[in-house]
Amino acid sequence: MTWLDRLPRSSRTPPGLERELLRVLPRIFILGTIALALPSAAARLIPWAEDAADAAAVIQRVDILALGALFVHWTAVVTVAIGALVVVIMKGPVRVADSYPINDANRPCSPTSSSKPT
Repeated sequence: MTWLDRLPRSSRTPPGLERELLRVLPRIFILGTIALALPSAAARLIPWAEDAADAAAVIQRVDILALGALFVHWTAVVTVAIGALVVVIMKGPVRVADSYPINDANRPCSPTSSSKPT
């Protein structure tokens, strides 16, 4: 068997909320990005009555807040997507991964003995 082969006769769990989330997340990502970029664009389109230095300071402040909110939005969307992908993989068929021998499988170490198996 090679790495991550499917085991025969393994069952799959029906898809649930994670598939719906994965379908909707690209739309949420794009619409959220557009919505969070609108204040920055609107700050540039508004005619400012103050002097140029005050207007530039307000525009810069709006840009910084919009970028902060944008990065938080992107991080949240990517985090939810990773979680949904983990659930999809866990609900899939059973797969074979690399196994490793356990040194004390036949005779467990006692709690008072040293941590190194003999």
